[in-house]
Amino acid sequence: MTATTVLADSLPAGLVRDASLVVGGAVVTGVLSQVVVPLPFTPVPLSLGTFAVLLVGASLGPLRGTLSLALYVLAGMGGVPWFAEQTAGWHTASFGYVLGYVLAAGLVGALARHRADRRPLPMLAAALLATTAVYAGGVPWLMVSLGVGLGEALVLGVLPFLLGDALKAAAAAGLLPAAWRLLGRSAH
Repeated sequence: MTATTVLADSLPAGLVRDASLVVGGAVVTGVLSQVVVPLPFTPVPLSLGTFAVLLVGASLGPLRGTLSLALYVLAGMGGVPWFAEQTAGWHTASFGYVLGYVLAAGLVGALARHRADRRPLPMLAAALLATTAVYAGGVPWLMVSLGVGLGEALVLGVLPFLLGDALKAAAAAGLLPAAWRLLGRSAH
């Protein structure tokens, strides 16, 4: 395997593989997004969607990861109820975070393509950077959706999620290098 491979590249190549991975990544994201902890003080639910984005983006790479999350977004906008809390459409206050998923998947996928997913600390940094991309999509949407300023949007849409997102990033930083070790691939 070359330095430009990601986990999905260990499967036999082909268009069917790539299409299956893109669809599978969207489905994984939709399923994990249903693991939700509602927070009564914010309209944004705590879900495992961000964790799914980290795994899908890093495992599939920048193109397939971005396409997978774009499919997730488009299908959800089209009515598939697989956004957090079985919602669909773009009318929720948290939809900006879903848009941020696309950017985050591409970003973490690009960093994985450069081997960030092979060791825990680089993967942790990549996961935290990708999570920041999710916030970059979510906070402005939240501001417009709720008609609040930046400070209140940060209190409602970032502050309650920092610990959970740090834990998700740490879990991804443990799982992805472990997957490479299971495949018997060198981390160097």
